[in-house]
Amino acid sequence: MNEPLTIREGVAIPAADLSYTFSRAGGPGGQHVNTTDTRVRLRFALQTSSALPNGVKARLREAHSAWMTTDGDLTLTVDSSRSKHRNVEVARERLADAINAVWFPPKRRKKTRPSRGAVKRRLEGKKRRSSVKKNRGRVRED
Repeated sequence: MNEPLTIREGVAIPAADLSYTFSRAGGPGGQHVNTTDTRVRLRFALQTSSALPNGVKARLREAHSAWMTTDGDLTLTVDSSRSKHRNVEVARERLADAINAVWFPPKRRKKTRPSRGAVKRRLEGKKRRSSVKKNRGRVRED
């Protein structure tokens, strides 16, 4: 928990930018169940952190707006395991995966046009289908 979070080679978030709070995880149980503080809330000071480029910060804010607080911090809650240490690991992995997913900006879509043959085949198919439908119905004797 006191070591920096490595995102990719040459990029790490300092431990000072990450804070952890622990609370009791919910769920069913009996005597002495869920009495330990195993739920982890990881808080990353995204606004003030200098570990990430501004473009990555903006894409992270946009992609995970539900994780953002009004202070500009990113919060992530994990209670999937019964172990506090495992939940901390999972929270760190999720944060690293989220940052890696938005590290590169998305490629811009290149506009394309269908070929002349493709347009011709599509229109011929529509005409064929239209004639099939026209020929349905009652047969009139003249």
